[in-house]
Amino acid sequence: MTSLHLRAADAGLGFHFQSEFSGGIVNMEPEMEDKTLELMNTSGMESQNLVDDLSPKKNTVLKLSNGPVVGSRKRPSEGNYEKEKEHCIALFDQWSEADQVEFVERLISRMCHYQHGHINSYLKPMLQRDFITALPAQGLDHIAENILSFLDARSLCSAELVCKEWQRVISEGMLWKKLIERMVRTDPLWKGLSERHQWEKYLFKNRTSEVPPNSYYHSLYPKIIQDIETIEANWRCGRHNLQRIQCRSENSKGVYCLQYDDDKIISGLRDNSIKIWDKQSLECLKILTGHTGSVLCLQYDERVIVTGSSDSTVRVWEVTTGEVLNTLIHHNEAVLHLRFANGLMVTCSKDRSIAVWDMASPTDISLRRVLVGHRAAVNVVDFDDKYIVSASGDRTIKVWSTSTCEFVRTLNGHKRGIACLQYRDRLVVSGSSDNTIRLWDIECGACLRVLEGHEELVRCIRFDNKRIVSGAYDGKIKVWDLQAALDPRAPASTLCLRTLVEHSGRVFRLQFDEFQIISSSHDDTILIWDFLNVSTNGQSEGRSPSRTYTYISR
Repeated sequence: MTSLHLRAADAGLGFHFQSEFSGGIVNMEPEMEDKTLELMNTSGMESQNLVDDLSPKKNTVLKLSNGPVVGSRKRPSEGNYEKEKEHCIALFDQWSEADQVEFVERLISRMCHYQHGHINSYLKPMLQRDFITALPAQGLDHIAENILSFLDARSLCSAELVCKEWQRVISEGMLWKKLIERMVRTDPLWKGLSERHQWEKYLFKNRTSEVPPNSYYHSLYPKIIQDIETIEANWRCGRHNLQRIQCRSENSKGVYCLQYDDDKIISGLRDNSIKIWDKQSLECLKILTGHTGSVLCLQYDERVIVTGSSDSTVRVWEVTTGEVLNTLIHHNEAVLHLRFANGLMVTCSKDRSIAVWDMASPTDISLRRVLVGHRAAVNVVDFDDKYIVSASGDRTIKVWSTSTCEFVRTLNGHKRGIACLQYRDRLVVSGSSDNTIRLWDIECGACLRVLEGHEELVRCIRFDNKRIVSGAYDGKIKVWDLQAALDPRAPASTLCLRTLVEHSGRVFRLQFDEFQIISSSHDDTILIWDFLNVSTNGQSEGRSPSRTYTYISR
């Protein structure tokens, strides 16, 4: 029977295959790379049987080498190939899609790995879809913008370089503006920078003539990153500008407590007064008097200031007028600390008790429960919706249920009385007269880390997501790496980032945020340590020029 060489190829699928079967040997020549397919068949068979005759004879031998597969049979003439190819394509076009797929699968199953690679390279770009470009063409720009809005800064930069259409979607969608807005909403450092550098006025606004183009936000982003890196370096290196308020109390000297916001600092003094300071000019705006003992603790919100005193009372003041709205008389000795939030207030006293109050309004405050269990003065309290946490001179920290006021557990570990504490989420950080700071897991009561470095009683402590800042009777303020402290593998020598020394007396209280520390001391001063606006003109590391305001009582 006369043999007929048929060749078939599907240009649309982009692959070709060539094989010859003779004497049980498959011969594949280097010219296979021209993407051709040779089918062996007889002239009287139907197209479906073309594939069946491709089955190799028994004892087929495939010769492999590092280069192209080499065989002994010669390639048919080019004239025959063109005719055979066209004939096979014509047959292929007549089949249904399902038959075409089955036919191609049979062909691919007979190919070698090298040929599969060629097919894969050809199919990859055919299967890819540029949906960012395709969506706007269908009037769905907002979907393309929404997809790209989830990218971080590095990915957004790369996306702008893909093509002009991607760049247009990013620009018209104001995606750099949206990225900055997302960071400001979720990160206190970004929020603080937006307020201090006044670019917040260009955020969270619809497209108006007041809103700059996308290019403004694109160039703003790296500037913000540079500011953040500078601030972090200033914290690590202790670089700061220092401002000093000299309170100049006439009788007893010392600032026992303070709290601040962007506009003011409110301080409680040993001379029984509460002084309100302008945070920008450092001038004393107002003096509140009424307590007959030192003001040992305070907290304020947008409506009221609540203070506790060594005269055993708690007073509630109107924050704008300074008027006394309420006086709570319950404790038998000095009120050492207090906290309030969401209609609940907790006070603690030298009388060893903790009082839990319901605050319906500034003038309607009622006692809910008294918690008793400490064997010495209760120096500090903190709470959230789940727990009330108290610390005492009896060396213990006690945990109570906020909802029921029932005792939960005791945290033991400090060698001497505990002077300060902060509680948030599962973490409790405490400072003691044993000169150490301890980190605790409130749920299981385990001590996670002991920080050593202060030389005297640790009097005040605060922490955020990055740092712990502590002040002690040695006059020093220490900045600790919180994340390293929570890592049991971190060496103790790496935990203290910086020690700040400017106070000449015991440090009584401090508060801090991403940009500054504000501290008060027995030396009758309030210090503002500014890590954002740092002058580098000839200043040695860790020391910065100070601006002093002296208040003289009349």
